[in-house]
Amino acid sequence: MVMNSLRVILQAAPYKLLWRKFQIPRSVPVRPCSLYTCTYKTRNRTLHPLWESVDLAPAGDRQSPINIRWRDSVYDPGLKPLTISYDPTTCLHVWNNGYSFLVEFEDSTDKSVIEGGPLEHNYRLKQFHFHWGAIDAWGSEHTVDSKCYPAELHLVHWNAVKFETFEDAALEENGLAVIGVFLKLGKHHKELQKLVNTLPSIKHKDTLVEFESFDPSCLMPTCPDYWTYSGSLTTPPLAESVTWIIKKQPVEVDHDQLEQFRTLLFTSEGEKEKRMVDNFRPLQPLMNRTVRSSFRHDYVLNIQTKPKPATSQAIP
Repeated sequence: MVMNSLRVILQAAPYKLLWRKFQIPRSVPVRPCSLYTCTYKTRNRTLHPLWESVDLAPAGDRQSPINIRWRDSVYDPGLKPLTISYDPTTCLHVWNNGYSFLVEFEDSTDKSVIEGGPLEHNYRLKQFHFHWGAIDAWGSEHTVDSKCYPAELHLVHWNAVKFETFEDAALEENGLAVIGVFLKLGKHHKELQKLVNTLPSIKHKDTLVEFESFDPSCLMPTCPDYWTYSGSLTTPPLAESVTWIIKKQPVEVDHDQLEQFRTLLFTSEGEKEKRMVDNFRPLQPLMNRTVRSSFRHDYVLNIQTKPKPATSQAIP
């Protein structure tokens, strides 16, 4: 009643201009707050089967993903360059697991490994996968100063020095190392297109197609800079076993390539179709963790250039 009276008054001259300012601006799309938390609270969407048997508020203070605050990250001069050595012949297949699509690798030997960076041992490549949004405004799991990217690539490696199997490593501290790479809108990515071309063959859940001779280092940015922190898997069992290495520089892909991601389905053939989009976990609190960076940024170190003392000049 009050709003209606106010509307009549403000729409009358000479208050029309004021009414236009008073009106609530048209809403703009925002990233959904989660795949499961908001669904759990509002019951407005069906819970993805992946999360049905999971504690929606898991214990632990090293959960992922997080928002990386550039100003709060700490430059660590002790961080080494990350060395990546992938053998294209270890690539096996790509498959739709009902939550993302995975490219898996033969990992019985150290043919495809990473070393250096924050890691004490070699880690073997097991698989890589992506997370993406329903539109280009969001999709990445991690964010940087609250900025979302349309998608995020995760290359998952395990510590074969300390553990017998990937499954064992995935549950233990320092068991996994995951490289995160942001994807942003830009030019067509020629190497990614080879992978995109296989997606129509794995549209439905549990479909698989051979995918041989692929070197995923072609999906890496040229800049070596990265952030690193201790975190967790972003899918069940959410184990706090991951050393995250998040590349600072995103790679460019075009809109059509991201649209091909969105043609995949969460569902099996014969089931009611549900588009595979927004397959990211919501941001988790940083708690008492420190995000370290391999690159220098002076304001993080609170380094200020001291003004030079003024030189006195004798007056003759």
